[in-house]
Amino acid sequence: MTRLPLRRLWLQSWPYAYLRMWAGGWEEKKVSLQVLAFAVLSAIAGIIGWRLSFWYYRSEARWLILYEAAYALIVIPIVLGKVGKFHRISKGTEEIATGNLESEIQVAGKDALGRLAASINNMKLGYQNALASRIKSERMKTELITNVSHDLKTPLTSIINYVDLLKKEDIPSEKAKHYVEVLNRKSLRLKLLIDDLFEVSKMASGAVDLDIQHIDVAALLTQAMAESHKDDEEFSNSIRVKIEKPHIYAHLDGNKTWRVFENLIGNAKKYSVPHTRIYISLEEAKDSVIFHIQNTSSYEIDFDAQDLFERFKRADVSRHTEGSGLGLSIVKSIVELQGGEIGIEISGDQFKVRIRFPK
Repeated sequence: MTRLPLRRLWLQSWPYAYLRMWAGGWEEKKVSLQVLAFAVLSAIAGIIGWRLSFWYYRSEARWLILYEAAYALIVIPIVLGKVGKFHRISKGTEEIATGNLESEIQVAGKDALGRLAASINNMKLGYQNALASRIKSERMKTELITNVSHDLKTPLTSIINYVDLLKKEDIPSEKAKHYVEVLNRKSLRLKLLIDDLFEVSKMASGAVDLDIQHIDVAALLTQAMAESHKDDEEFSNSIRVKIEKPHIYAHLDGNKTWRVFENLIGNAKKYSVPHTRIYISLEEAKDSVIFHIQNTSSYEIDFDAQDLFERFKRADVSRHTEGSGLGLSIVKSIVELQGGEIGIEISGDQFKVRIRFPK
C-alpha cells in the first residue's frame, strides 16, 4: 500500500476525527479551560455521587471506572469540539463585520453550528455580489458624469466667449444689454455647475492629485474670508471670527483647502437668516487643526444632517436659491482625501460644521 492511500485512510478514520475534535476545542483557550474546569467539577460530582451510592447500595467500583472513562473520552471531546466550532464561527463573523469579505468560516458538519456557518458564508457571498454590483453602478455613474461634463464644456466655453464679445459691443438697446447680462450670468452659473460635476466625478473615482505642503491655515482662512465678503458690507458686519493664533500650520493641499473654506463660507452666506451672525473659529490641537463655522439657517432642516453630504442634496428643498447641491459633497471628499474628518451638528435652526485637519 502506497503512502498516499495510507494518508487518505488516516484522514478518513475516526481516530483522526477524534484528535481534530480535541485540537479544535483548544483554539479558544480561555473558554476551553472554563469548559474543562466545568467537566472536572462534573466528574468530581460524579465521584461523590458514586461514593454516596456505594455507601448506601454497595455498588461496584468498576461502574465508576467506566463512567469516568466514558466521560473523559466522549463527553469532554464533544463539548470541546463544539466550543472550537463556536469559536471559529465567532472569529469568522468578526472578520466579515470588519469588512474582510475574503474570510470564510471553516466549519463542516450538518449539526446546528455547521448549518449556521454555511448560512453565514452564503450571506457573505450575497453581500459580496451586492457590493460588486454597487461598485460597478457607481463607476458607470461616475464615468457618465465625467463624459457629460466634458462634452458640455466645449460648447459652453464658446457661449461664454461669444457673450463676452457681445458685452464689449456698443449695443444701443438697453433691453438687449439686459439680455446679454442674463446670458452671461446664467452661462457662468452653468459653467460652475459643470465644474462641480467634474470635480465630484474625479473625487469619486480617486483620480485626484493632492499637492500637500506645509501651509499656514490661519492665513488661508483669512484670505478666503476676505474674498468672500469683498464688496459686501452687510456680510462683513455679520461675520465673527476667532483664530486662536496668528499662524497655524498643517500639511495640506492649499488649493483644495481653499475650496473647502470658500464653499462653507459661501453656504453660510447664502443660507443664513438675514442680519444674523456667522461664527467662524480656527484652533490648534496637539496633532490637528480644528475649524468651526456656525450660522442660523433660513430654511427648516427636517432631515438627517448626514444627508447633506449626499450629492445634489440641499437644505433649500424648494431650490429658490442658486446652487448645485454638490458643495458639501465636494467639501467632505476634500477633507477625507487629506485624512481629515468632517461632521455636521443641527440644533433647531443652528447649523454647525466641524472639520478636523491632521497636522
